[in-house]
Amino acid sequence: MIVSTLGPYCPQYAHALAILERRWSGAVVRALLAGLTRFGDIQREVPGLSAKLLAERLKDLEAEGLLTRTVHPETPVRIVYGLTDKGRDLAEVVEALQRWATKWVPDRRAREDPNPAVEGARAV
Repeated sequence: MIVSTLGPYCPQYAHALAILERRWSGAVVRALLAGLTRFGDIQREVPGLSAKLLAERLKDLEAEGLLTRTVHPETPVRIVYGLTDKGRDLAEVVEALQRWATKWVPDRRAREDPNPAVEGARAV
């Protein structure tokens, strides 16, 4: 039995969850935590993330104070994204969720046979 001091509802928790549950927000935060700072790099590393949705999520996360957007006036203009202290504090949350997912969420890639000619082959 888990003994907890958590109550059934907390408005701050609900807001934090709402931030991260927006489509692709968690993936964008994770990419930034991994060190990606450029729009194209983030989009390339997050499968299925469109440019339009990435732009929206970056604006949302900036509005929430989780990241900064720095424009370098070069030719061509270079834009770099980085996490604020508030954003970097999500590292423990992301790592905890990764541990939980590794333990409890099946890896769908493992079910796909990458080489059907080889009996018993599995993706890792």
